[in-house]
Amino acid sequence: MKGDRVEIVVDAGDTTRTYEVVATRAGRRVETAVRRGVVEVSEVTRSGSVVRTARFMATRVLALVEQPMPTGDAEDEERA
Repeated sequence: MKGDRVEIVVDAGDTTRTYEVVATRAGRRVETAVRRGVVEVSEVTRSGSVVRTARFMATRVLALVEQPMPTGDAEDEERA
């Protein structure tokens, strides 16, 4: 779905850094996985091909926020 987005907040020593992985085209999605101490966030096509990947050490990740695409229903409720 276009609009899927994941924000990653990482400890960078004396400060924090925020990274964002976004599904750039319709039909793509963002998937997260934690394997062997590494957090992996990938943009994936409908067929399952990985377009791009961001990898972070799990011990440095402070927050991982997944934000799905907003649906039209929520907008209709706000207007009412």
